[in-house]
Amino acid sequence: MYGCQQHLINESSEVIAFLEYICSEANKLTNCGIYYCRQMLFKAGKFLTRGALDKEMKSNIHFKAMRSACAQQTLHSVIESFNSYKELLKLYREEKLHFKPKPPSYRKKGGMAVVSYPSRWVKLVDTSTSLGTSGNLKFSLGNQVKAWFGIDNFLLPMPSNLDFDSIKEYRILPRNGCFYIEFVYQQPDIEPVEPNGNVLGIDPGLNNWITGVSNTGKSFIIDGKKVKSQNQWYNKQVANIKTGKPQGYWDEELAAITEKRNRQMRDNINKAARFVINWCLANNVSNVVFGWNQFNKDGINIGKKNNQEFVQIPTAKLKERLSQLCQQHGINFVETEESYTSQASFLDDDFLPKYGERPKRWKASGKRVRRGLYQSSDGCLINADANGAGNIIRKVSAQLNFDLTKACRAVLTLPKRYFLDSLAKKYRKDCEAARFKPAA
Repeated sequence: MYGCQQHLINESSEVIAFLEYICSEANKLTNCGIYYCRQMLFKAGKFLTRGALDKEMKSNIHFKAMRSACAQQTLHSVIESFNSYKELLKLYREEKLHFKPKPPSYRKKGGMAVVSYPSRWVKLVDTSTSLGTSGNLKFSLGNQVKAWFGIDNFLLPMPSNLDFDSIKEYRILPRNGCFYIEFVYQQPDIEPVEPNGNVLGIDPGLNNWITGVSNTGKSFIIDGKKVKSQNQWYNKQVANIKTGKPQGYWDEELAAITEKRNRQMRDNINKAARFVINWCLANNVSNVVFGWNQFNKDGINIGKKNNQEFVQIPTAKLKERLSQLCQQHGINFVETEESYTSQASFLDDDFLPKYGERPKRWKASGKRVRRGLYQSSDGCLINADANGAGNIIRKVSAQLNFDLTKACRAVLTLPKRYFLDSLAKKYRKDCEAARFKPAA
């Protein structure tokens, strides 16, 4: 199992110039590779292999301007994108995809692309320890660059919290005027959770970003108001800067606040996903059911303000991160469509139709009566989002045979609320139930 860690690069202008150079050359080489692959596809109907593209591009000036291993990694990413297009096209022809895919398009002219260094081409030098570092990493630029400019390498600090020998790949990531170095490393094996009948149903939302209901008799809510607040402040700043400017205006200030907002969202995602996993480990839950409708943000109409908030909340990325962590810990992750889960009554065991298959006479036994509350047929008031999370489990309970006896009124009434700011320590520490074993 591999993990990755990103660090912002705060180095001298000379090092930043090196990074701008190799990332811009990677962007140009990517476009050259895309052009050749598109021409072979359109004129000969052929999808190229990695070896064929490497052979064709070896004489390219942008290939020579990079370390050969990095240039090959760049071209291989082009082949991967065309292979993905090939698979999507196959699904479309089998009528398993509702839209016709398009071939990979060109990257923006003058932009920068990711540069990947395999670990064998990076050396650890100057191992004298300083604050937060344990030496410097030496990245070579290749013989051609040395012949052109008389420079053959640049140095970046090695983080002290990572083991150099465990790192498999280094990636230079250009993003909104900043550069990051991403370390891909071998993670220690984690003892998987023993399969059992315990399940956690998750209902994503806005003010309540994540509502979880379990058949173990427990429930929780991760408050989403901080995420909304950060997005609102970002939108306000963007609106003020763009006032009186032409459409499509962009400058360094916009890039800086956008990058800050993106860092905040990544931090929120990682904290929330790690909390859910630790909660599952602590409560011996081996199944997670996530309610999600494909394209649920397309064409949404819940008011101008709510539209903006809902579309900008990175719930899809949270779902992906949670799925990755579940796989890592041996937790069964199930994604199910969530149609009518908010309308139907969990306590009344209402029938849950699929999207577009609701019977004409179908009617929910309960209803939402006040903000955040749902009333069942006998007048019981429960948390509305907890009602939805419970129904999400019911969507798959018949197929997966989950016992929902302990998911009762008490569980749905007062879920324990957690705030993202209070998850900092939980995020940095492993749950006491997490069990690690050394890598083989």
